[in-house]
Amino acid sequence: MLDQTIKPSSIVQYLDQYVIGQEEAKKTVAVAVYAHFRKIAHLRRADVPIVKSNILLIGSSGTGKTLLCNTLSTFLGVPFVTAEATSLAQTRYVNEEIEAILQRLADKAGGNIAQAQNGIVFIDEIDKLKATDAQTRSTSGESVQHALLKIMEGAPVKLSNGQYIDTTDILFICGGAFVGLDEIMSQTHGYGFISTSNVDNQKIMDRLNSRVKPTDLFTFGLIPEFTGRLPVVAHFEDLSRKMLVRIMTEPKNSIYSQFREIFRNENVELTVNPLVFEQIAEIAFEYKTGARSLRGIFEELITPVLYVVPDKPEIRKVVIASMFVEPTYS
Repeated sequence: MLDQTIKPSSIVQYLDQYVIGQEEAKKTVAVAVYAHFRKIAHLRRADVPIVKSNILLIGSSGTGKTLLCNTLSTFLGVPFVTAEATSLAQTRYVNEEIEAILQRLADKAGGNIAQAQNGIVFIDEIDKLKATDAQTRSTSGESVQHALLKIMEGAPVKLSNGQYIDTTDILFICGGAFVGLDEIMSQTHGYGFISTSNVDNQKIMDRLNSRVKPTDLFTFGLIPEFTGRLPVVAHFEDLSRKMLVRIMTEPKNSIYSQFREIFRNENVELTVNPLVFEQIAEIAFEYKTGARSLRGIFEELITPVLYVVPDKPEIRKVVIASMFVEPTYS
């Protein structure tokens, strides 16, 4: 259960070490997670029915949705698994696939069902469940949502080993890109008819207008019952070139830090000039896949260098000044 010393601000402080940017999303998720575990700890003791607030993450691919969930589970010390809604929609045996997800959660907890029952399940691509004409009802996105509804609300599920896992206290986080949502919201939102008397009131109106309404998600095939189980919504911003540079250099486990450590084990100092990260960020930005392509581009740059260094013990320093200039060895 959540440590008594943990507050939303401490959750955000930890996330800041690994997730670059997305300040508002981190605050929203931190408060939701804090409230979730506090409700479990206190309301259950008080014999008060718990209404769970699952979370919806909206943001383009590669903006850090999965990373945030994974980092969050590490901080909380709870098991974490991911799944894709599109994979669930492609199978005839949705319930069996859902059971497999929960089995993986139990496995992540080392078979400790009690611990698994306080875990986190992240279901991505939830915006791609709209049924096509070629789909039957048994494999449609709607049937997937109905199957997920049961476990998101809380239900005992029998696992393959015969054990039962209660999903009542499992936090479900759904994610999706929801391409075109901004346009939909611009057409459906507007509380301008309510008069505002000061700046603070206008801020409240702006927040209301920026909030995703359940009806905004119907276009993506989500049914009212499903959107109602995701009351907390966090938005992820698209990554700028500057943010892509920060992702490669600032987190505690950044790709630059990882490779500097690899070279340090070879008794070699690796220095990559800032220009290189700007060049990589420019390429990744053109790929339009968020941060997903950063590692691949960086590793392609480093591979020839790491091939040479182990065979030449006299090398003590490597400097990469540009992607388009040969590294210098000394």
